[in-house]
Amino acid sequence: MKNEHFRFLNFTLLLGRWLTLLFCLLSLGCALPRIIVLDDPLSPGEHLNLGVAYEKKGEWDSSIAEYKAASDKIPIAYTYLGNVYFQKGDFKKAEEYYKKSIERDPADGDAYNNLAWLYYTKKENLGEAEGLALKALEVTPSKKDLYQDTLDKIRELKAGLHD
Repeated sequence: MKNEHFRFLNFTLLLGRWLTLLFCLLSLGCALPRIIVLDDPLSPGEHLNLGVAYEKKGEWDSSIAEYKAASDKIPIAYTYLGNVYFQKGDFKKAEEYYKKSIERDPADGDAYNNLAWLYYTKKENLGEAEGLALKALEVTPSKKDLYQDTLDKIRELKAGLHD
């Protein structure tokens, strides 16, 4: 019984010393060490890749956050943002980001094509959609098959509306 009482007394004294030391440090303006991250540890490319991974899993909000983090340095991130908003059904935001992508990188054929496809999907601005698909073919001829398909569908829809 004496041993237990003695251990408890030692523990109490030790705890009291630590609390006194902590109080002294805090009252003197000292603080416990903190870790502060001043820079983003991920590169814009890593944010873009992470956004793609989130998008594939259907985690729209997370992918949007990652694409936005990449967009200052990588203009194609705006096209990816447009794609996510398109998938979410927010066509107004999708249009906004496709246009921003075209503004930031006029050689991005996907942005022209995807904006054309958005107009085709909504069945509006079909004249502009046709011009956008033609521009996509002009700036990125390596994706001719994909962009030609978009152009053909727009032209079919335009012809069907005039019949």
